[in-house]
Amino acid sequence: MTEPLKRTPLYDAHVALGARMVPFAGYDMPVQYEGVMAEHRWTREHAGLFDVSHMGQARLSGADAIGQFERFVPGDYQALKAGRQKYSLLLNDQGGIMDDLMAGKPDHDGLFIVVNAACKDADFAHIESHLAGDARLTRLEDRALLAIQGPEAAAVMAGHEPVLADFGFMDTARLMLFGVDCFVSRSGYTGEDGYEISVPADQAERIWNLLLADERVKPIGLGARDSLRLEAGLPLYGHDADETTSPVEASLTFALSKSRRERGDFPGAARIEREMAGDLARVRVGLHVKEGAPAREGAEIADADGTSIGKVTSGGPSPSLSRNIAMGYVPPSHSQPGTSVSVIVRGKALSAEVVPMPFHPARYHRKAKTA
Repeated sequence: MTEPLKRTPLYDAHVALGARMVPFAGYDMPVQYEGVMAEHRWTREHAGLFDVSHMGQARLSGADAIGQFERFVPGDYQALKAGRQKYSLLLNDQGGIMDDLMAGKPDHDGLFIVVNAACKDADFAHIESHLAGDARLTRLEDRALLAIQGPEAAAVMAGHEPVLADFGFMDTARLMLFGVDCFVSRSGYTGEDGYEISVPADQAERIWNLLLADERVKPIGLGARDSLRLEAGLPLYGHDADETTSPVEASLTFALSKSRRERGDFPGAARIEREMAGDLARVRVGLHVKEGAPAREGAEIADADGTSIGKVTSGGPSPSLSRNIAMGYVPPSHSQPGTSVSVIVRGKALSAEVVPMPFHPARYHRKAKTA
């Protein structure tokens, strides 16, 4: 028997706006309002508002919360300053990626963690079952999560709280915003400047409508969220990475902190170090598909001789670049930008080229370094 779809606290607001609703990660979610192309371009030019309340939110508290968290991830959270967050990976004992996540220190009570919707129950159960000492995980099921993204997002948010204009990329804080207790970070999943805002669930619709009252802001569905993250070269868990994929294969080595690599005290460290040294069979790359239809997930990637060497994991048309792009896995020997390959679409070999990622320049707001 199929489980009924869950609804976020903003479900009624989406329906009222005429959103086309689709199943996603067990939730009934808006895929588009006026069209993926228009919503994508609005976000790149103005400010797009996303409902990401299906994601998993939690607090990890206790005197040894940070030390306990580092047992699951390869990031150095002991050294992370208060008011900062970072991207990391939940790893299994084989060094495979169980999920990717954000974790930060918005206050002085351990960590605030956000994980992917489809993985949240398994992620939190895994962490809870392996915690020791006084560390405890508290799931925040009474909160919604909004993301506002685009070049005008900062001005919109600064109109509600001026201090947010001073945030840099990956800054985070717990503060009173819209008259309620919020966790806010300057981050997102589009390659654009923007913020993610955790709010009490019973206040979500009020805050959503308040933000949409600004003419610079429009609601954006999952369709444009996917095309935006693809242009940004950002992986979608369950498609571009899974439990068999290592951070090295997924081209996510920036998530491996130098101090943790030196200590080798994270799950799968031996495998990951071997791969970092060159013992690697595949790696995630970006592709420009030069002709024909877009190469979608599952399309074969072939070398110059027509031999299959890998598969596309995400792909589609790029509204910003007016070309077809994709991500996929190939051997390291075929991973250098400029390498010619082909993708097999509907039985036809289409010319493609390995290109650097991100496909579209990231526009994260980074603070100027002081002397």
